[in-house]
This record gives sequence, structure tokens and C-alpha cells, in this order.
Amino acid sequence: MRKSGDHTVWRRSGGHSEDYEDARRAFLLGRMVYERRRALGLSQVELAERAEMTQPQLSRLEGGGVTPTIPLLERLATALEVDLVIDFAPRVAA
Repeated sequence: MRKSGDHTVWRRSGGHSEDYEDARRAFLLGRMVYERRRALGLSQVELAERAEMTQPQLSRLEGGGVTPTIPLLERLATALEVDLVIDFAPRVAA
């Protein structure tokens, strides 16, 4: 941020794109959990109980506000009746 006359000028620094990608991944993961929960007809309370977590924790995860640990992802996968797949794939050239 810098001043230009009477106005403040905001500039992006290089670190924001990494933060954006982290937030995007958390949001997409939360959306997957939400969609699968709804497909199973589960409430947040029901899924939270199945996954051994609290409803507020699940709400934050579905909203993209947290990055879950691998053990939590494993519990969620079991609770959502899906396989957890973690993969390393070669990058596609742009």
C-alpha cells in the first residue's frame, strides 16, 4: 500500500497467489464434503458425529475455513462412505 496524493493505492505482492491457492483448495474440499453430505441426506450434526468431530468444526471445514489433517480426512471419508485418494500427478505444461 502506498499513498498517491489523497488516495491510497493497493498493490498485490507476490505472496498473495499462494494464499489464494490455499484458500481455493480449502473451499473446493469443503464443497466436496458438503455435496457428499447432502447426497447422503445427512445433517451437519449427523456427519460430525460419524466423523468424530463437532458440528462447528464441520461447518468451518465445509465453508473452506480450515485445512484438515490426513487423519480427519480419513474419518470423513469413512463417514461419507467414500475412498480417500491422495495422489501426486505430473504437472501439465501450460
